[in-house]
Amino acid sequence: MKQFLITVAGVFVGLALFMVGLPILIVALVAVAVQPAPMTGRGVLVLDLRGALADQEAGGPLAFLRGKPQSVMAIEEGLRRAEGDDRVKGLFVRLPEGGMAPAAADELRLAFKRFRASGKPILAHGQGLYAEGMAVSTYELAAASGDVWMQPGSAFQATGAARQDIFFKRLFDRHGVAADYQQRYEYKTAVNPYLYSDYTAAHRESEQSWMGSVYQAAVAAVAADRGRTANQVAALIEAGPYLAEDARAKGLIDAVGQVGEAQAAILAKAGAGARLMDFGDYAGRAGSGAGAPAATVAVISAEGVITTGEDGVGNPLDGARTIHSDDVSKAFQAAIRDSAVRAIVFRVSSPGGSDTASEQILAAVRAARGAGKPVVVSMGTYGASGGYWIASQASEIVAEPTTLTGSIGVFGGKFVLGPALGRLGVDVRGVKVGGDYADAFSLEGPMNPAQKAAFSAWMDHIYDGFVARVAQGRGLPDARVREIAKGRVWTGAQAKALGLVDHLGGFYQAVDRAKTLAGIRGEARLTPFDTRTSPFETLQRLFGAGTRIARVASAAVWLTEDPAARALLRDLGEARLRQAGAHVLAPGLVD
Repeated sequence: MKQFLITVAGVFVGLALFMVGLPILIVALVAVAVQPAPMTGRGVLVLDLRGALADQEAGGPLAFLRGKPQSVMAIEEGLRRAEGDDRVKGLFVRLPEGGMAPAAADELRLAFKRFRASGKPILAHGQGLYAEGMAVSTYELAAASGDVWMQPGSAFQATGAARQDIFFKRLFDRHGVAADYQQRYEYKTAVNPYLYSDYTAAHRESEQSWMGSVYQAAVAAVAADRGRTANQVAALIEAGPYLAEDARAKGLIDAVGQVGEAQAAILAKAGAGARLMDFGDYAGRAGSGAGAPAATVAVISAEGVITTGEDGVGNPLDGARTIHSDDVSKAFQAAIRDSAVRAIVFRVSSPGGSDTASEQILAAVRAARGAGKPVVVSMGTYGASGGYWIASQASEIVAEPTTLTGSIGVFGGKFVLGPALGRLGVDVRGVKVGGDYADAFSLEGPMNPAQKAAFSAWMDHIYDGFVARVAQGRGLPDARVREIAKGRVWTGAQAKALGLVDHLGGFYQAVDRAKTLAGIRGEARLTPFDTRTSPFETLQRLFGAGTRIARVASAAVWLTEDPAARALLRDLGEARLRQAGAHVLAPGLVD
């Protein structure tokens, strides 16, 4: 009877998986397979940068449900294709009203300049540029277009760079909350808002240093693109803010007009019969691949916080970016096994994460180099903390001048909430067995002296290991790494001067370096080695199908006598087998 009930339950669950999961899978596959309508006639691509901009394309086979992907890498690849497309006659850019990530502006600036060098015009239009964070980086990108328009009466407030931090120490003291954290060392400031009520000297020094570097890089770029000196540009923008008309009179922008007027201007440059086309639709069209070169450079992409394990596909509509160490390691192993792959470009945009996950990925980088395949890291917005750990032993590192990198350090600890909860009538009590360290992370109270000493030794161990890996990978003396480490954040330009980065540039500069190191002459095929899950793995994880349920669902589909459906289920079963043996490691703290 028990076996009968199990079988019946399996049949119902299998049918539910078939009836609900298969339609989702079919929709996903159709969405992937269906390309936008082919482009005909003359076209001006419309690139709208007013929404969220990631470094890399959204992962997961159901990512299409979250809308059109908008990423630096997708834009750069689309522009590179459009350079040689005779149907594309220009680019119209809608600028964001606030600041954008400095490294993203750097990367897209290079793409804009290359597009213009192909003889095709760009017109950038803004409905205002407000003093929000790194507005100067938005202006840097606008200047690279060569033709900057703003809406009449709008604001030009890109007068510098600013940021704020919120400090909670006095609030915590008032309510009995204690932040029991340790840092390695004074520049590892992620938890400073919980420990202090103001910037420490080291915190303020570090913030002003990298912000100053970002600002100087943006001003220098604007000066080069607008035909002025850096001092002239700085004096002009710092004397603001301005209305659009005043910015035009001072030569900061080229024209004042409504969006429709700006579009008419770029269409006139494109020639008779030209029409506007959404950049996302154009970029989403598959390339022909005709005549692709034999030499292959593998591209492995990683964006977000670094964690152990593999992508569990919790919510397929969640756009949060995470780097899973198992997935990245598998991508490296696949590239190592592929005899056509001559080199690897590892695109990284990460503020850090787990030390154990970072070490697993670094081991994969070392394995690739050991197999004779150079690994060149291309850093995006961030390559800091754990993001630098995974890059530290690559063959070479390429970063944008304003990439935030370094942060060679570690922090860890806990919040002590027992006293605060006690004031609310909530008592935290605990029991333990085993060693004294067993309740070191209890919310009830701070670590005792022995626990604090043990935790401190562990923090030192992680920090010393981080320093050793950087020293070995970068060919620097241990003492020199310790001098420039201490958790301090550097920009790419600063990191290059310190020996932490080899070259300044973007993704395609990293590709060129990979080709040089691998001895590839001429063009190379760029092949993504995807760390994202397939549609079949997504469904399997989304519905939690075990081996028994998968077999029952397979039997249900078999009854339909649909060969295509049976093929899908076979792939689902293979995905289940590939998942076997996965494991999760305990995370550390590198952020």
